[in-house]
Amino acid sequence: MIRGPTVAGRFYPGTAKELERAVEACLGAGEATARQRALACMVPHAGYPYSGAVAGAVYRRIAPPARTILIGPRHFPYGEPMAILSEGSWLTPLGPATIDTKLAEELKGACPLLREDRVAHEREHSLEVQLPFLQRISSEFSFVPIVLGTTVLAALEELGEAIGRVVAAQREPVLLIASSDMNHYESDSLTRRKDEKAIERILHLDPRGLFEAVEREQISMCGFAAAISMMAAVLRLGARGAELAAYATSGDVTGDREAVVGYAGVIVH
Repeated sequence: MIRGPTVAGRFYPGTAKELERAVEACLGAGEATARQRALACMVPHAGYPYSGAVAGAVYRRIAPPARTILIGPRHFPYGEPMAILSEGSWLTPLGPATIDTKLAEELKGACPLLREDRVAHEREHSLEVQLPFLQRISSEFSFVPIVLGTTVLAALEELGEAIGRVVAAQREPVLLIASSDMNHYESDSLTRRKDEKAIERILHLDPRGLFEAVEREQISMCGFAAAISMMAAVLRLGARGAELAAYATSGDVTGDREAVVGYAGVIVH
């Protein structure tokens, strides 16, 4: 299977040259820091003009291994609730990114809830927008794409624990990336208050606490399921802690503070 780009020219530039410049601009924002190994990270997935600087704040600080697991939300009501792809490649204007078939098969064996499904991935952007960053900061990498259309806590924890077991058994390191934006389409001040509560739970690596905060505070964090599974995985892998690399809202770009989307970048060690 070769999956073509679905949001090139919309969420990010549609030509290689323009995309390279856009990614470089996102990575170059702020002060340069030494790259470090990380167990996992959480990055936003809006259009690069809005969330690219926050994503870049994460990607410029990590030294990615050659293998990655990408977990994100399924924004469209199509396909399996826990959908994985285990073969082929995804194209961006920067070229193909190859799926890690061996790792994907191991994940399916460890978590029967994962189902092979192209439909869930066909139009989804939450993973696609991460690939140009990875293509820029890694000379060669393979990845496993997983999108989630369920918010059942037990299922998300089961997935995370399975990912943790599989990753722990690998001879080479594997980076986990959870793709999520934060609160949607409320005022800037309210969004920041809500996002602070969610980010607090993420920095404490508290999957259940994030689930409860999202429900209690009505936080419209589209990828909280991905973040929960990521945290469940890194807890099994012995994570030491997490840090906030950057936070912003769309209002910081547009100047519109009435209805914004929040973006957070988190690195897990």
